[in-house]
Parts: sequence; C-alpha cells; structure tokens
Amino acid sequence: MIHEARRSPRRQPTASITVTDHMAEGSIGRLGNVSESGMLLLASAPLTEDALYQLGFTLPDRQGREHPIDVGVHLLWLEQAHAPGQHWAGFRFLTISDEHRERLRDWVAEAQV
Repeated sequence: MIHEARRSPRRQPTASITVTDHMAEGSIGRLGNVSESGMLLLASAPLTEDALYQLGFTLPDRQGREHPIDVGVHLLWLEQAHAPGQHWAGFRFLTISDEHRERLRDWVAEAQV
C-alpha cells in the first residue's frame, strides 16, 4: 500500500485538460493532476522557476459540462519530461475564488468515492 504524504487529495484527469496562461494568452500545457492546494502540469511552453502565473483550465462535471477554474500560482519546481521540449512543473495555488475552490474540491472528491 502506498501512503500519500500530501495534505490534500489529488485527482488525475482521465481526459486531456489544457492549461492557459492568462498573461501570455496561450496554452502552456496539460493538467497532470490537481488538488485543492496545487497542481502538476506537463508544460509544453517555457516557464520560469519561482515565478508567479495566472492560469486557467476547465473541469467537467458529471453531466459533461465544462466549468472554468482560474488560479494565481507560484511555480515551485521544474523537471525535464521524457519528451523533448516538455517539463513537469509543480505549482502551489496562491489565489483562487471560493466558488472555484469549491468546484475543484468537489471534482477531486468525485474520484475518491
């Protein structure tokens, strides 16, 4: 049995979820996994370690409707991925509205059931 050391449960999406940098107005990669407090990104755009970003992505509900999630994040670490030009990036959420946090919490909890 694997013991999960993180404080918040995480969920890995079953479909590709694109993450957008609101400041650069473009896609920077795909969501690897997400929790109430942070996320893992498979980045396809250059990122700067220890920088702040405004990111957005959508999460599906049980009926298949997409709901936007906007977050202010701090990039904690970068690691080279196996594919050329891609990196794994770990982010901590700094800002997220109560509505988006609740939607994210519910989405993660759906996988725990």
